[in-house]
Amino acid sequence: MAVHLINPSDNSFGTAVITPRWLFVLAAATPAFMGDPILVDESLEPLDPTTIHAGDVVGISVHTGNALRGYEVGRLAHDRGATVVYGGIHATLFPEEPFERGWADVVVKGDGDVAWGKVLLDLNAGCAGRIYEGGKLEGDQFLAARWDLMQTDKYMWASVQTIRGCPKHCSFCSVWRTDGQKPRQRTFESVIDEIVDLRRRGFRFIALADDNFYPVTLTDLKLAREQNNPERVESLLQTRNERFSLMAELAKLPKDMVFFTQITMESAEDPEYLDAMRKANIKGALVGVEAVTPEGLKAVYKDFNYSGDRLVQQLQTFRKHGLHVLGSFIFGLPTDKQDTFGATVELALKADVTFAQFVMMTPFPGTVDFGRWEKEQATKPEMVDGTPITRYWLIPTAIRPKMFTPHPSMSSDEIRDRTQRVWDRFYEFGAIWKRSACTPTLRARLAFVLLSKLYRQMYAGTGISTDSARRKKAKTSARWIARQTRKIFQAKPMPELTSPLWAPRPTRSGLIQLTTQAPEA
Repeated sequence: MAVHLINPSDNSFGTAVITPRWLFVLAAATPAFMGDPILVDESLEPLDPTTIHAGDVVGISVHTGNALRGYEVGRLAHDRGATVVYGGIHATLFPEEPFERGWADVVVKGDGDVAWGKVLLDLNAGCAGRIYEGGKLEGDQFLAARWDLMQTDKYMWASVQTIRGCPKHCSFCSVWRTDGQKPRQRTFESVIDEIVDLRRRGFRFIALADDNFYPVTLTDLKLAREQNNPERVESLLQTRNERFSLMAELAKLPKDMVFFTQITMESAEDPEYLDAMRKANIKGALVGVEAVTPEGLKAVYKDFNYSGDRLVQQLQTFRKHGLHVLGSFIFGLPTDKQDTFGATVELALKADVTFAQFVMMTPFPGTVDFGRWEKEQATKPEMVDGTPITRYWLIPTAIRPKMFTPHPSMSSDEIRDRTQRVWDRFYEFGAIWKRSACTPTLRARLAFVLLSKLYRQMYAGTGISTDSARRKKAKTSARWIARQTRKIFQAKPMPELTSPLWAPRPTRSGLIQLTTQAPEA
């Protein structure tokens, strides 16, 4: 029995920006006696079905965006005589769908760090169940990834997770429902050990792939104190202090290391936290701006963000503390008007946002927006090629609409066209070159330009466009740019680097746990 883990994708670029972490975590969860799993990342190259044989086990993780391709991979594996297991966010939300559409034999809901190993043991013993509940594991149960199985010449950035869950409840986001609102935090020792392992292998650019790297705000602490809730205050401070301990250890790592993460706008009001991030060499963060008007922010349950000039000042605060922002903006909100598009890109340029992404409003399963939309469509659902629009991920990509919910004043085509123009404006060469002045050397400036062009080609040219010729050209261009850009991100391995010898810390069971040094490369 060979074990395969497959990351499905419709787009293969030969090189990827960030490692799909789940592949290497589930590789670590695979029982040793079953051998090393065969890892396939289709964002690099498509699956070769002939590598799958009768009796093998094929694990496929799906999110809504790649579910249809994931089900096609499942069919291919089934036809080869393999046992097919699905997991991931989408399978967690729709556990019956992989059986109906993807030839599933088993589905895992929730975290897979422990459940995947259980599935394999049960399959090996011939007593596998149908659906496994992975649940929401505590941080000390998160597994470090098997980076020894990675193709190091295929990725620009590695990824390490330090925390799961987000205490916010944005209407467009499913994280707080699938991963929970209670932050579940790894010990900083285990995080550092994994990062040291990666630097030893030649990775100095690492994404801290967290739902929210800033899980406790100053407002959270203030409200807990005003409510005279000492237990809540203690819990919040414990989480916050663990964050600072992690950042203090990150600061001790080789100075050539660069980290990137994801935080909320509220962190701009916490200069102590931002300064700790700067010292930890966290150089950038994705920040969910979403909308630039009070009405738009209220529509997505994110009215804790500022708008207008206050928003510009808040975004500039990040830069003052040495943090480059990848600003995320949403178009197609009910409150959007034709002049919203131009106002948004001009604000992004004025605020000196280093990178930006402009996405069209999509009701993702598990979100408040999706639930509301599904109810609206319940009595007379709109159909596309025999599929309800509320199951848009099952519609072939060639005929799948780019927007799904009607807008009160603009057509879907108009919103798509205006969004494309915003991408073009923000990523025109002159604007990129001006922003690249933030880098310290000519080599870094070249890397900035290439990465900007790559980001624009991967996420705008292949995602928004309905023109097949433009999508094909964007894929070809992205593939070439990706190869050139990866060379700039290469770093010399540091096999001599070791982790500190950590002091013992109690586990939840009361036993003493000692984090050991990183394994030999």
